Amino acid sequence: MPKKQNRTKLPKDKFFEKIEALGEALTFDDVRLKSGYSEVMPDDVNLESKFSRNILLKIPIVSAAMDTVTEHKMAIEIAKLGGLGIIHKNLTPEMQVQEVCKVKYYLNGLIDKPICVNHNETIEAILKMREKREYGFHTFPVINDNGEIVGIITRNDFDFCDNHSVRAWEIMTKSVITADSKTSLEEVYKIMTQKKKKALPLVDKKGKVDGMYVLKDVKRVLLKNPSGYNLDKKGQLRVGAAIGVNDFDRIEKLIGKHIDVAVIDTAHADTKSVISMLKKIKSYCKIDVVVGNVSELESAKRLADAGADGIKVGQGPGSICTTRVIAGIGSPQVSAVYKCSKVADEYGIPICADGGLKNSGDIPIAIGAGASSVMMGGMLAGTKESPGEVVFKEGRQWKSYRGMGSIGAMETNKGSRERYGQVATGKSELIAEGVEGLKAYKGELKEVIFQYLGGLKRGMGYVGAEDIESLRRKADFMKITSAGKDESHPHDILITKEPPNYQVGN
Repeated sequence: MPKKQNRTKLPKDKFFEKIEALGEALTFDDVRLKSGYSEVMPDDVNLESKFSRNILLKIPIVSAAMDTVTEHKMAIEIAKLGGLGIIHKNLTPEMQVQEVCKVKYYLNGLIDKPICVNHNETIEAILKMREKREYGFHTFPVINDNGEIVGIITRNDFDFCDNHSVRAWEIMTKSVITADSKTSLEEVYKIMTQKKKKALPLVDKKGKVDGMYVLKDVKRVLLKNPSGYNLDKKGQLRVGAAIGVNDFDRIEKLIGKHIDVAVIDTAHADTKSVISMLKKIKSYCKIDVVVGNVSELESAKRLADAGADGIKVGQGPGSICTTRVIAGIGSPQVSAVYKCSKVADEYGIPICADGGLKNSGDIPIAIGAGASSVMMGGMLAGTKESPGEVVFKEGRQWKSYRGMGSIGAMETNKGSRERYGQVATGKSELIAEGVEGLKAYKGELKEVIFQYLGGLKRGMGYVGAEDIESLRRKADFMKITSAGKDESHPHDILITKEPPNYQVGN
């Protein structure tokens, strides 16, 4: 059983104890953080946090494992911004692995399993493979039938090849510079600069490719990642993947492609099957496993006792979720996060607040209540990087957004049905716990995240919290009335121009 530690008394405890004594539970629009004396400038705060015991975040934002939110484009961009993407499981295991690979191969300090091509493959076949798998790179070590390196093809070779029917050996660079797999990063950089090579394959004693370095990424790693990307120890973007309770074959395939964290993703995680799956994975490998979703203290405790490295909190708070009105269950989100965080603090594991956020101000509230990160679905849906095409309706641009418990998601995907404990496949046999709809197109993710982080930083400044952990520890709350909620929003004015971080109706 994981070790427990004593949790110190926090300012917010007294507030939530009073609320619980009244038999009440609160969500974001019910509360506000108390401001206090501060020497903290918002733009100087540290936003680093954790998603799980060993998975770090540069910013405390994680994209939801939903089929209209997170595939490789979202996961790449959010990791570049410092967060983390969780690839959804409404995909075959092979397709999900491909999505993970696209993230891992996007940029690399060390590519430990570079994609190689056979010397007899045509350039046409290589380009089709690259397009099909949506690789963002053009450099491929070339191997013979024995798996030995015989050359390398780069972007220049493709650009100056007019006849795509020729074979790789006809256009490749044959005098390829290589290094031993044990070569240090500093020595790799020295070799690349001296030889003026942008790619350096690593080979073993038998001449087989054992890895590869790319110059721009080597420089970035040596410069200590000035761009703020969320990287693993090898300099690759971090990425997670969702799995179900009957998905051990899937997790085996994903671990082989070096996912950073597995997320057992169910509507109700306090079950025998979820806990059994968690224990099975933890006994099989050392990967971090985040488990969700729950909303009660005792549920969080059972998951922590079973070895969870992080707990995802939220049952029914999402804008496309109907679980609470269909099944009659679920705790309002702020109270749920607080309750579960008390257990998580004792076990030294992070809480991720999943769902219910509508405005940037909800982020500091969720973290103040006890979360270490927030998971966003609707707040990231409709961005350029979310899956799906932009459509035009009523003079505006939109992208589709649906709950994983919607009829459409469950009818076409086994993963959605399993998430909500259903096995039937026909529309008339399914019990929906979500809806389908449209989200207004928001543009590029980086602009959206910039506004969300701006709100978080300002909230931290008002509280006097210099980092995420300080916000978790210092936060205290007040309950507001419906009049207080109305007062929080612009009033007594006809808004003629909305700012980028506020929309009428929120």
